[in-house]
Amino acid sequence: IFIAFVINMSGAPMGGAELWGLPKVVIDIFLVTGFAMILFTAQICQLATLVNASHCMLDYINTYFAVSTFYVAMAVEFSGLMHVSYFIQMCVGWAAGKPIQSNEPPKTGGVLIFFWARVLISAAVLGFALAVTLEGLFTGNTTMWKGVPNAVAVILFFVLMSVVGLFEGMQIAFFAVAKLPKSERGKSKFAMKTCEVLFRGDGHNL
Repeated sequence: IFIAFVINMSGAPMGGAELWGLPKVVIDIFLVTGFAMILFTAQICQLATLVNASHCMLDYINTYFAVSTFYVAMAVEFSGLMHVSYFIQMCVGWAAGKPIQSNEPPKTGGVLIFFWARVLISAAVLGFALAVTLEGLFTGNTTMWKGVPNAVAVILFFVLMSVVGLFEGMQIAFFAVAKLPKSERGKSKFAMKTCEVLFRGDGHNL
């Protein structure tokens, strides 16, 4: 998310920017809204690499960059900055009546205390970040388009956050379901329809 934010900032136009004498409406659509940067980043940096990596998985991680990136991810994990997500996962599992299964042994003693301490710290950081974001949205101190009411900006924020969450979850779910035999994919209407499209033919849709 941080990298995406920096990329967006690096390509954001200055106020009153012009390009090749194009009409203002074109400038607004492609530059002011960031649509051009989204297309470029998604197609060159994300989609192309996702497609290539899905076919050449081991080759793609056979680099020092992959190893160093994983060490950074492990460091972030150890810091506990994102540990509140585990608590949310537990709550969702409890609400769905499906306890979270883990290959790790149950946490006890100091390990358990260390885990919940990081969850609390993570929750505090998340709460502060949410408070700052909502304050900016309610007071109009964001880059939301002019003319959009602050209340609408807040609603859009939560709607788009939910959409991003669904997309991220779908990526994980698609690859996880690929490992399941057809008999274990459940009987939910839309899940079955999605699997039918995903694995049609030789599975190239996935």
